Amino acid sequence: MSLSNSSTEEIFLPADITLGQIPPHRSHDPSNNLKRSDPFQFGSRYLLPEDNPFEFNAWDHVEPSAEDLVRFESQIEVQRAAPVSGFDRHRFNMEPEKWWNKFYANNTSNFFKDRKWLQQEFPVLKEVTQKNSGKKTLLEVGAGAGNTCFPILRGNENEDLMVLACDFSQKAIDLIRESEAYDENHIRAEVWDVASLDLPPGLQEGSVDVVLMVFIFSALQPVQWKQAVSNIWKLLKPGGEVCFRDYGRGDLAQVRMKKGRWMEENFYIRGDGTRVYFFGQDELKDIWSGKLFQSGRSHQSDGDHEHERAGIADTLEPSPWFDVTSLGVDRRLLINRHKQLKMYRCWMQGRFQKPRPTDNVC
Repeated sequence: MSLSNSSTEEIFLPADITLGQIPPHRSHDPSNNLKRSDPFQFGSRYLLPEDNPFEFNAWDHVEPSAEDLVRFESQIEVQRAAPVSGFDRHRFNMEPEKWWNKFYANNTSNFFKDRKWLQQEFPVLKEVTQKNSGKKTLLEVGAGAGNTCFPILRGNENEDLMVLACDFSQKAIDLIRESEAYDENHIRAEVWDVASLDLPPGLQEGSVDVVLMVFIFSALQPVQWKQAVSNIWKLLKPGGEVCFRDYGRGDLAQVRMKKGRWMEENFYIRGDGTRVYFFGQDELKDIWSGKLFQSGRSHQSDGDHEHERAGIADTLEPSPWFDVTSLGVDRRLLINRHKQLKMYRCWMQGRFQKPRPTDNVC
């Protein structure tokens, strides 16, 4: 497994960096502060060769050094050598909702911060929430305790917007329904597993304008990917869009995994029993474009007995496919200045569009 997408590291300077000037994003002066506003830019504090990395708490677009990559690979080898037992692999994959129910019983809506950045990264969310934008349906998959759907509704000006917040944890859905912000005129919360053979309650094929998937695809077992993508494809209208963000390969959370957590390549069980996968950029492109499934390289997990529970069937329809409109890697170097530690974070962010019928005509 390679944790790097390139063998050389290039530094691209934004246009606002001029010799002899301190641009806003590199200034400690609060009155000279720059907040980025363009989607998929992922920050503008570039780490230059002459910089002291411990001057700021975070830097953008920093890839691990060759030395760091060797250390990461060594840690992954240690993880592979001490995998999850067969017994634990079976029980964690057979009842994933059980562990998320426990998670939300212990962690309410205060565990996650409200995701107020979504409309900046995904302009389509601003479009469907604008006044007089018409009847729109937004499906959030893996809604958790509502830290995404409620901020969207607070900024909503579209009287005809309906949000369907789905999660396969009954406890998570209960938390959403119990919120003071829960208004059935604009939101419904339902239990639904995106990798099941059924569509969400109350939704028909081709009825959804936007699907929001933020740190949820990584919770699926790899053999569930095809069914999940198929379900999303069925639900979206032609031209509908998937807004996606999730964990990237080599992220700090992966490198820090302890012994007894490795389930299969890049797929782990956390200490609380929830599952997590770390994606590569090309891998995600192959998944959502359908290339992974069309080529016969669909991911196979250990233990065929788990496939039925995972929602996998040999009778799946021909592989759905999406246009990969955008797919970026958000890398960030976090700094603990007190302990002089460097911590690398890596997330994947994408926009995938269901083709319109005319898109297939040459």
